[in-house]
Amino acid sequence: MFRYVSLSLCFVLGSTALGAANKEQGRLENCGVVMQEILDIPDNIPQSLLDKAECVIVIPSMTKIALGIGGSYGRGAMVCRTGKTFKGPWGAPAMYSLEGGSFGLQLGGESTDVVLLVMNDRGAEALLSSKVKLGGEASAAAGPKGRSAEAATDATLQAEILSYSRARGLFAGISLEGTSLRPDDDANEDVYGRKLTARQIVMGPGIRVPASGRHLVNVLEKSAPYNESSRAARR
Repeated sequence: MFRYVSLSLCFVLGSTALGAANKEQGRLENCGVVMQEILDIPDNIPQSLLDKAECVIVIPSMTKIALGIGGSYGRGAMVCRTGKTFKGPWGAPAMYSLEGGSFGLQLGGESTDVVLLVMNDRGAEALLSSKVKLGGEASAAAGPKGRSAEAATDATLQAEILSYSRARGLFAGISLEGTSLRPDDDANEDVYGRKLTARQIVMGPGIRVPASGRHLVNVLEKSAPYNESSRAARR
């Protein structure tokens, strides 16, 4: 009897672990779908900004939650260019969570896809080190879209993180100041099958892109294969 109970318990625990992994892998796959759909929008993220981004964070279906004054929560992935100074090809994705803030009028009451561009080494390093509050530890601004990048203010173009949202079929820059971004170590373990920090995934050698993250990385490789900020500096 004890043997059958033990076998049943092992089966339940194994199924639970597999389900958790599949859920996070599904979320990572959805990040690639969302990124492709956003880049297919005619008036989307300016190419000049995407070309200069060190990292890209995709949060599918960020949801508004009721916590007295309101707030939002979402989980997704960050992909950075490889190398110590983020100048190489796009690397393996690390899972991240975004939470806090009250954006009622901007996000509405439904789920919203969010994309953030990390524009310099300081912003990337901050995100790899710990939980980061946008507008605090890292400067943030609503990103310009389409051709409006040329008319963006210096403050916007000097921000470490630019943010965008897609909801109800509309795509626009959005201010996420006051929200916090943090590495999701539990989700990373589910995706990679072992304990890995965001820094180990992004900066460590030998971390392969999992099958569930290949679409997201391929989309970025096709859309912005080179870090144009470093290429421009050499001219």
